[in-house]
Amino acid sequence: MPAYNAAKTLEKTFSEIPLDIVDEVVLTDDKSSDDTIEVARRIGVNHIIVHEVNTGYGGNQKSCYNKALEIGADVVIMVHPDYQYTPKLIQSMAYLITNDVYPCVLASRILGKGALRGGMPIYKYIANRFLTLFQNIFMNQKLSEYHTGYRAFSKEVLEAINYNQNSDDFVFDNEMLGQICYKGFEIAEVTCPTKYFEEASSINFKRSSIYGLGVLRVSVTYFLNKIGLLKSKLFHS
Repeated sequence: MPAYNAAKTLEKTFSEIPLDIVDEVVLTDDKSSDDTIEVARRIGVNHIIVHEVNTGYGGNQKSCYNKALEIGADVVIMVHPDYQYTPKLIQSMAYLITNDVYPCVLASRILGKGALRGGMPIYKYIANRFLTLFQNIFMNQKLSEYHTGYRAFSKEVLEAINYNQNSDDFVFDNEMLGQICYKGFEIAEVTCPTKYFEEASSINFKRSSIYGLGVLRVSVTYFLNKIGLLKSKLFHS
């Protein structure tokens, strides 16, 4: 769980984690200004990593994945502690990986009608659909969305890609999926309801625009690497 000012929602999120199948819970706090760390300790999170400086959303995830691999995880599932996504899907996502059906699973807000029903702003929905179409064309994929923050990976996937050299910002998510596709791993999707509310994390229009430009860059870079016109360290490191 990559956390930043999640004190109000962390306990609710944690309470829905199926601890009968989840062996370890890792939370990385990216220098929150609230009581996220205290709440995490009180509710019994197994592993708490505290950043002394704010590294950004991507940097936060790197610490989570590095710790998960360090403690020997076979399946790693990222769920945000802001309760925008329900951990109740963890069993389904893990099942697909542990039974060797897919090595990577995304919880999609776009399959079905979960996104708008859950309160996704219309401009974000439109941008999501445009960026996803653009990426599917340039990356030769058929995903319903690339922008969910709820993801499951096998150990083999994380060990095959160099996610540590990716951006520390929000585009980290997209770079990581680009690397996974470039390596030839298949990706499954499950329908996921989502909730937009005051305490749920959400980036503003300016940051969304920067992220969108980053997504376009990843897509074009992926395409140019696939046809041999470019050799980017994003996919060759």
